[in-house]
Amino acid sequence: MLLKKVACILAVLLLFNHSAFAEENNQDNLRNMFQNNRAIIYAINLRTFNANDKNENGIIEFSEGETSGSFINAIERLDEIKDIGMNTIHLLPITPTGEMKALGTAGSLYAISDFETFNPQLSDSKSKLSIKEQAKKLIEECHKRNIKVIVDLPSCGAYDLFLKNPNLFVLNNDGSPYIPADWTDVRLFDVPNDKTVVASDIYKLHQKFVDNLIEIGADGIRADVATIKPYIFWKELIDYTRSKNKDFLFLAEASEIWTEPVSERAYFTNYKKLLKAGFDGHYGDYFELKNWETSDKFNDSITSRNKVLKKYDEKKSSIGSFETHDVISPMRIGGENYSKIIIWLNATLPLNPYYIDGFLQGDYYDYEFSNKEAKETFTDDNRYFMHTGQLDIFNFSRKPQGNSPELISEHKKALEIRNKYKDVIEHGKYIPLKTDNKRIFAYKRTLDEKSLYVIFNRNLNNNEKVNVKLGQIKGEVDFIKTKEGNEIINSAFKAELNPGEIVVFFNY
Repeated sequence: MLLKKVACILAVLLLFNHSAFAEENNQDNLRNMFQNNRAIIYAINLRTFNANDKNENGIIEFSEGETSGSFINAIERLDEIKDIGMNTIHLLPITPTGEMKALGTAGSLYAISDFETFNPQLSDSKSKLSIKEQAKKLIEECHKRNIKVIVDLPSCGAYDLFLKNPNLFVLNNDGSPYIPADWTDVRLFDVPNDKTVVASDIYKLHQKFVDNLIEIGADGIRADVATIKPYIFWKELIDYTRSKNKDFLFLAEASEIWTEPVSERAYFTNYKKLLKAGFDGHYGDYFELKNWETSDKFNDSITSRNKVLKKYDEKKSSIGSFETHDVISPMRIGGENYSKIIIWLNATLPLNPYYIDGFLQGDYYDYEFSNKEAKETFTDDNRYFMHTGQLDIFNFSRKPQGNSPELISEHKKALEIRNKYKDVIEHGKYIPLKTDNKRIFAYKRTLDEKSLYVIFNRNLNNNEKVNVKLGQIKGEVDFIKTKEGNEIINSAFKAELNPGEIVVFFNY
């Protein structure tokens, strides 16, 4: 009888431990991490991520023995990414790029010419693995380091793809493919806006794209200009994907301030419908920080976004899209001070921190060869097309880099605080603070009787005096980031802040 009782107890314990282990594993998937603001995302262009520019002229010259980035040599930098606190990598498109009517000497990453394979530009010729196996190897190495992987899904097709399969595209009256907006190197896909979408060739290609990503072990998709496709398309594709992997993340490039289609013949699906279709999150409008000179728009944006995200049955979130590959380098906008503001906002706001390769190094994304005639090209474009001040996605160019080691130190400090007070940051309320100076942005994150305060001078050129009403202050105050002389008097913070100065403290 005693043996039976012992056996029963052991069985219960084993079942409990197994359930606890299963729950722990389930909580570790990217979708859950993202929904709870635990994903810390680093976006990279594999073509440049670990490029070897021996003569340091900015462009990769293969005739000189220089090498561009690849699936295999990217592995060399994973420990570096892990060391600076990232737990998720966003791979900008890894699909083949168009060579005809192209922009840049390597072709835009977002001009997709094939959904069913991977970009041969990213293959390591010395590897015995197939290109698909190389992509899988990179993701496996990420997972060994507990780094998740999001893969970009381009929104439009290259001219090369049109020539192979014209029925995939919206056509003009003369039979030529329709160019959306001013994106001259891509053409608009023709996507049905009803249940027939699942029978369409364009939808089937997207299914194959998803199947490929699941096969190589990817954890999620970032949908480029997600607004350009109808609700039914995303609903069907997300449902299809989740039937294969329920934990697969879908992130939409969409914003509250995008309210119209990018082009006359393009669909427009607003971010609310995209979230309803199954997306786990979106970009928000944080990239507008450079235009918010006063705190009212900043606070209104975050407060209204939080209200919308709470309306869905499943958890939704957003990313800190202060700087992306589509945004001019923060160093060009406001130097290190502005970059430090972005670092602390990423660390303390209710979102998933997001960084583009080169930001933490202080890269201005200056390329001496920008828009000049090319010495060598792999497309029909004979110049080094470039968006000035932005990460290069059009050419074989240098590894992103800069001369601001202080930014990485600041980032690590901010992440330490994020981790130390993660309960407040992940679950606390966002509360704007009243000030007598709108050039000073101030808020607190509050949970139970604990509060994290963030105050910064948005004026990047001049000092600003301010009186910030903090609400009730009791217990201990831990000044995390401040200069000597700043103090709290009668539940108010009074100071004169330097240009771009940030103050952070915790009350418990």
